[in-house]
Amino acid sequence: MSVKFNTNAVTKDNCLYTKFAYESAIVEKKPDGVLSVTPTTTDYEFKVDLSTPKTGLMLVGLGGNNGTTLMAAILANKNKISFENKEGLVEPNYYGSVTQSSTIKLGVDAEGNDVYAPFNSILPMVSPNDLVVGGWDISKLPLDKAMKRAKVLDVDLQRQLVEHLEKVQPLPSVYYPDFIAMNQKERADNVFNVDSNGEVTTKNKWADVERIRSDINKFKKDNNLDKVIVLWSANTERYSQIIPGVNDTAENLIQSIKDSHDEVSPSTVFAVACILEQVPYINGSPQNTFVPGAIELSEIHKSFIGGDDFKSGQTKIKSVLAQFLVDAGIKPLSIASYNHLGNNDGYNLSAPQQFRSKEISKQSVVDDMIESNEILYNEKSGSEVDHCIVIKYLPAVGDSKVAMDEYYSELMLGGHNKISIHNVCEDSLLATPLIIDLVIMAEFLQRVTYKKVGEETYENFYSVLTLLSYWLKAPLSKPGFKPINGLNKQRLAIENLLRLLVGMPINNELRFEERLV
Repeated sequence: MSVKFNTNAVTKDNCLYTKFAYESAIVEKKPDGVLSVTPTTTDYEFKVDLSTPKTGLMLVGLGGNNGTTLMAAILANKNKISFENKEGLVEPNYYGSVTQSSTIKLGVDAEGNDVYAPFNSILPMVSPNDLVVGGWDISKLPLDKAMKRAKVLDVDLQRQLVEHLEKVQPLPSVYYPDFIAMNQKERADNVFNVDSNGEVTTKNKWADVERIRSDINKFKKDNNLDKVIVLWSANTERYSQIIPGVNDTAENLIQSIKDSHDEVSPSTVFAVACILEQVPYINGSPQNTFVPGAIELSEIHKSFIGGDDFKSGQTKIKSVLAQFLVDAGIKPLSIASYNHLGNNDGYNLSAPQQFRSKEISKQSVVDDMIESNEILYNEKSGSEVDHCIVIKYLPAVGDSKVAMDEYYSELMLGGHNKISIHNVCEDSLLATPLIIDLVIMAEFLQRVTYKKVGEETYENFYSVLTLLSYWLKAPLSKPGFKPINGLNKQRLAIENLLRLLVGMPINNELRFEERLV
């Protein structure tokens, strides 16, 4: 479907130019408790490059469940590979992807009916079928065997994909044993940070940064790419300690890598390599890859970063349901979340330090909702939600992650409400569309620049891509700002950005067409 916009947007030299008046409100709390609200308006001009570049995606963890599922999805869709399962013939699709399988409301027709268009028809976006995929893995299995090991896809689809995947082998990766569970050691047979005796060494981390930079540039050159995006989909690491003088500033972080400090993780090494190459880097696991020094480094090099942790099943539901309860004036008192899964992610998370990283990313999802309502949450009535998270490794269930949640809330006059949810999801088939969306949107946002009306120079967005928060469990935010966790707010921000870029008003549901005389 194509859409023609009759707006004030102007196309010139294959770029789209739009002026937009950004309206907001500055709120000040007076000493007497009265809130003073001052509406403000700032005029911006946006510029969008309408050319879609040849884009490469390099996955850290290419041979894992998500990596092999992503490769399978792209190959099946690109080559129109249908397959049989117990329910019949399955045609390839990208269900679960916002950019490929959702719509945006454009407006209303002459009769007042809502009109929708595909998300990716509003502005030119890279097609996942055109992505050139490669990457690293600590396991050397070629992807056909890695796909079989993952046990995610139906056998008939696997059989048809073997010829496409058997020659694809991950690049050697970085392996620092202290950061992932010891139960992953047997998989680590494809590692480049080794000494002259072939033993793993963590004594030259700057050389690891340079090796990754070289891998990125070679991948870009070999495939004649315009852009490369790197995404971490490898094992969850333990949290890195934030230590003054080590990883608190960009300068200290670089020096700590050169000194091979113990608290520099593999994911941070990848992040630094990408930042120095001005390649967008997205962290799809819950560890604190983006230590303060990494964020500052991204600011200095004007390189995009995004994180942390894919928001696929339980947490996505939580970000909707908790917001619904608080917005309805109902007070959640406790949220108990239990998970069990049997894939390698669950195996790695069975180690306490790696589980702690996941627990932190899951717990933060309701923080901003609590802070939004001081009627429900205050010093007198209680300002916190008891939030318990349990993850257990059960090999028998494989990639089908089981999540059970209980929301216990307070109603008026001492009443209570309990909502229990039992959710079974195929983990990698939920996470893979998120990878697609994160990559496509990160690339798209590189093509958007802006300036205040009257200024000369167009600027890129701030380095931390908070517009990716919809797909991320513990969204990274600009230092000094709090993350937005509510799923509907996150989606609305993306939708309104696309609307303003083509000269449409931001979306609202006043529906004056039917509500005014």
